[in-house]
Amino acid sequence: MLSLPVHRTAPLGAVCVLLLALSGCHDGRGDPPAQPPPEVGVATIVPRTVRLADAFNGRVEAVDAVELRPRVSGYLQRVAYKEGDLVPQGAVLFVIDPRPYRIALDRALAQRQRARAAAGLAQVQLKRVQTLIDSHATSQEELDNARAADAQARADLQAADAAVADAQLNLGFTEVRAPIAGRVGRAMATVGNLARADDTLLTTVVSQDPVYVYFDCDEQSYLRYNARRADPKHRAIGADPVRVGLANETGFPHAGTVDFLDNRLDPATGTIRARVRLANADRTFTPGLYARVQLVSGRDEDALLVDDKAVLTDQDRKYVYVIGPGDKALRRDVTIGRLLDGERIVEKGLKAGDRVIVDGVQRVDYPGAPVKPKTLAASVEAAAPAAQ
Repeated sequence: MLSLPVHRTAPLGAVCVLLLALSGCHDGRGDPPAQPPPEVGVATIVPRTVRLADAFNGRVEAVDAVELRPRVSGYLQRVAYKEGDLVPQGAVLFVIDPRPYRIALDRALAQRQRARAAAGLAQVQLKRVQTLIDSHATSQEELDNARAADAQARADLQAADAAVADAQLNLGFTEVRAPIAGRVGRAMATVGNLARADDTLLTTVVSQDPVYVYFDCDEQSYLRYNARRADPKHRAIGADPVRVGLANETGFPHAGTVDFLDNRLDPATGTIRARVRLANADRTFTPGLYARVQLVSGRDEDALLVDDKAVLTDQDRKYVYVIGPGDKALRRDVTIGRLLDGERIVEKGLKAGDRVIVDGVQRVDYPGAPVKPKTLAASVEAAAPAAQ
């Protein structure tokens, strides 16, 4: 008979005793040490006086910009400048072949000489006839004819003078000069090409210092700006400096003045065109550059500010972490306002004295998590900084 192996099962009680014995051999020295609370940088909220301002996008434009076209026709003989150079007013930029115009001037001079001789002869003949008429040796008709010939000769001389002036002017126009001081663009026509009067674009010249920045101001900002100007201290346009920054700059490092506001709002866009005038001695601004404009549009007022990087977003809500009792990070929903040099105005949700986590916010795992706060160096309070 075939015999099968017999499997014996250990009693359940014996297994439990064995597990308890094994667990008793472990003394807990292998457990990882408890992690200390993460260190975070905190800043204490204090009221500060701010000057409300609005920010706009604008474009740098030259005060003067000229499209240079010839005033006489002819073939270009010389390009007399280096493209992209700064040129003074009156500098010769192009030379048109002057020979036809020099010949025209010589012709006009000869015709004037001829007219001058004819005028002299007519005057002598008139005097002779007047002498004869006094002695009754000639008729009144002869006197009238002499007077008419003298008047016609003098008119011909005036016309000849005008023709000489016109020929001299045209000869001068063969040298195309810069009408303004500024930076000259590339030559649109080169030597040997025909330049047609008042038609062919030769180049452009744009002034460099000062420059304008044009921007469109919305209706609400315009009304705030007007309300500020109603104050006698700010009544004149330009009483408040305007700050301007370029695309590669932080903040608004350049100061200018508003020197123009348009006379109406555009009903289609609800904006009004405004202009800032800026000094540009160092040629920082090039016409066409994008610029950011900060316009003071409100009165000075007290506000609570927090570093903008401390403000977090949860869907459509903004919140910060503040240090609560027991050094725990507590979530506080806030309503934020304008940005001021990297700091955000807090309209609701915080009060003076709150300690807000600014650095290390990412180390807070959850609301109520313990942290180790480290007070950051307090920033020096500026006198009425502008908020955008």
